[in-house]
Amino acid sequence: MKGERLNTKAAGIVSAAIMLSRVLGLARDVIFAALFGADKGMDAFLTAFRVPNLLRDLFAEGALSTAFVTVFSQRIATDGEEAAWKLASKMATLTTVFMSLVTLIGVIFSGPFIRFISPGFANEAGKTALTIHLTQIMFPFILMVSLAALVMGMLNSTNRFTAPALASSFFNIGSIAGGVAFGWWMDPHFGERALTGLALGTLLGGMLQLAVQLPDLRRAGFRLVLDFRWNDPGVRKVLVLMIPAVIAASAVQINVMINTIFASYLGNGPITWLSYAFRLMQLPLGIFGVAVATVTLPVISRASAIGDMARFRSTLSKAMRLAVFLTLPSAVGLVFLAQPIISLIYQRGRFTDVATLHTAEALQYYAIGLVGYSCIKVLSPAFYAINHKWTPMSVSFLSIGLNLFLNWIFIFHFRMGHCGLALSTALSATVNFTLLYILMTRLSGSLETSAMADTFGRCVLASLPIAGVCWICQSWLTGLAYSPIAIRAAGLALVIATAIILFLTASWLLGIEGFSEFLGMVSRRLKRKT
Repeated sequence: MKGERLNTKAAGIVSAAIMLSRVLGLARDVIFAALFGADKGMDAFLTAFRVPNLLRDLFAEGALSTAFVTVFSQRIATDGEEAAWKLASKMATLTTVFMSLVTLIGVIFSGPFIRFISPGFANEAGKTALTIHLTQIMFPFILMVSLAALVMGMLNSTNRFTAPALASSFFNIGSIAGGVAFGWWMDPHFGERALTGLALGTLLGGMLQLAVQLPDLRRAGFRLVLDFRWNDPGVRKVLVLMIPAVIAASAVQINVMINTIFASYLGNGPITWLSYAFRLMQLPLGIFGVAVATVTLPVISRASAIGDMARFRSTLSKAMRLAVFLTLPSAVGLVFLAQPIISLIYQRGRFTDVATLHTAEALQYYAIGLVGYSCIKVLSPAFYAINHKWTPMSVSFLSIGLNLFLNWIFIFHFRMGHCGLALSTALSATVNFTLLYILMTRLSGSLETSAMADTFGRCVLASLPIAGVCWICQSWLTGLAYSPIAIRAAGLALVIATAIILFLTASWLLGIEGFSEFLGMVSRRLKRKT
């Protein structure tokens, strides 16, 4: 029982830390939007940060940390802590050397790479040069965040969760405080020169993300000894385990690069509008899609391990129906309330009415793919549970081709601008889910497709009151656009609360299966708190 309480406490700490990090990340966007707006400068900054951030997503936080935790934990269990710490020194040395070389190469070749991923910037005077300058400043971020990911793995493997969980929050704190302070120091009016301060603040955030974990690492017993003997079975195993994760992440990053290439031709602003809209779209995805996937994976993994495929199919099918129940009304709400939501969160300082309008347009099109995204979060890990780990990767790469084709059609033939990029992303996610669903039915058998279709149809009907009340209240919310923020927030909260009540009432009347599942989740959560 003691171990169970400790795990529950750790899970609570991690959940709270993730929520804090997301709130601080949103605050970071809001502050930067107010100071710099959504124009040439912020496009350049976001594109410049995208380069080291791309490498972080590929090599550091997911692939490296997960692979290292697996091997490090096994080394502790089989050979003891001393052998595990020796492996940690070898990996820390290898990571430092490799990522230092990557940083050096990145700084030297920032010019060609930026010209490749943002060719349209050449049409705006000085935009390419500014992006290259900011990229060169921020490239060392990848070294710091890679070491931070390695340290996080060491601490989690020794049951120390608080400092690693808070590390990303310290990145946001450092990048906000440092970015504002350095930016003001370089240009009190927060013009183009202040963007260099923003880049320096990002480096400060990366340093804090690493530094906040070091005291706990020392207390855990780690003493860094530079060790270049990398011909070690543990090192090789970490690298081998990283390969599938890097390949899987590369599909997403290639899509990001493709969208950046197309957006660079659309003038000043689109990259910023799309970035802020996608962050907001990820909020319901993180709350609902990831949550359903997290509680589903252990159950279907156990069912697959003992050969109980009936339970595997039933659990997976029910999880996808629950994801539809939770995210379809969210998507409808985002489509109708995109503008008042963006206005409330971002519209202040230099973030203008025009920026609000275009960011809201992007959010509306992104929302079309919300159900597909959430079901992918549930369905994709199921392939790993039945030892078909390469299938989601293969489908992801097919979606790259589709995304490229749709971008070309929507941008150059239908002239949809940044909205076309958001729509192609949403449609690619929907097709991605459809392909995964078809492949899973062939591998595991029926996934209760008729029940899935029935749930989707009933959820569409139950969402009609959401569409109605949001549409009716749009003009009222627009009239509050220049009221004090408290009044605007209260008005938006009232509309959202009314829409939720109407949806739940309609779900109860229509007998939607997800309604009882949702009530059960709420009930269990309340019982835990009491």
